[in-house]
Amino acid sequence: MTAKKAVLQLSVHEERIRQKVFVRVSRFPGVVSITMDDKTGKMTVVGDVDVPVIVMKLRKICNADIVSVEVVKPPEKKPEPAKPDPTKQPEIAFPVQMMYPYQYQSSYANSYYQPHYGTSRVIVEEPNTCVIM
Repeated sequence: MTAKKAVLQLSVHEERIRQKVFVRVSRFPGVVSITMDDKTGKMTVVGDVDVPVIVMKLRKICNADIVSVEVVKPPEKKPEPAKPDPTKQPEIAFPVQMMYPYQYQSSYANSYYQPHYGTSRVIVEEPNTCVIM
């Protein structure tokens, strides 16, 4: 489907009904924008929607009629301005210091679990350990 601009004539006399109409229309998939002129009672819905289905749902709330449906043309693309030459490399004013992910951090010394860097662990079992039950 293509994007459409639908103008609907609604008879909305209360603010509560107006809010219900906005909520009902905004829940349809594909709706891009909704505008309403309170003086004339015309609502404009823009998007990839099925207009007769919207009108059927709105007739449960208020009187609704289709005034016009137009196909929205996509905006014309303007030619892009010339880009600077990408082959020229910018100069670096100061050297960049690289952070190595496995660099020793002094904060590990105070933590409960210390990092393990592939060294084997030695577990010493003492025969004279005391266990109180």
